[in-house]
Amino acid sequence: MILLDTHVLVWLDQGSDLLGKKARRVIEQSHQKEEVGIASVSFWEIGMLIEKGRLAFEGSLAEWRVSLLKSGFVELTADGNVALEAASLKDFPGDPVDRMISAIALNQEARLVTADDRLLGHRGLKTINGQN
Repeated sequence: MILLDTHVLVWLDQGSDLLGKKARRVIEQSHQKEEVGIASVSFWEIGMLIEKGRLAFEGSLAEWRVSLLKSGFVELTADGNVALEAASLKDFPGDPVDRMISAIALNQEARLVTADDRLLGHRGLKTINGQN
């Protein structure tokens, strides 16, 4: 299983060149096996970016979420175990959303696809560079 960081999900959806060819290939291969996770908190984060005018988005965020899930993406949620995992992360760089997404990846033993240098270098977290 791989887990997409929020910005990687946005890049994938927008067809952005910021998403590297290798990362795109890994995502496509994993998607064929229905092994691409999206953290539920990513939908909240995207909603906040839209609300603040930092992300342009057409259509309904709720309908987009349903469409992604119907197409084979898997929504991964933050339950109590994930919350405890997030709380236990030591010297964690980044914001609370990054912490939750990372905890979901650790809890699910998933590789996190991200371009965030702070997460790429965090010990214990299996990552794939989203810009490669």
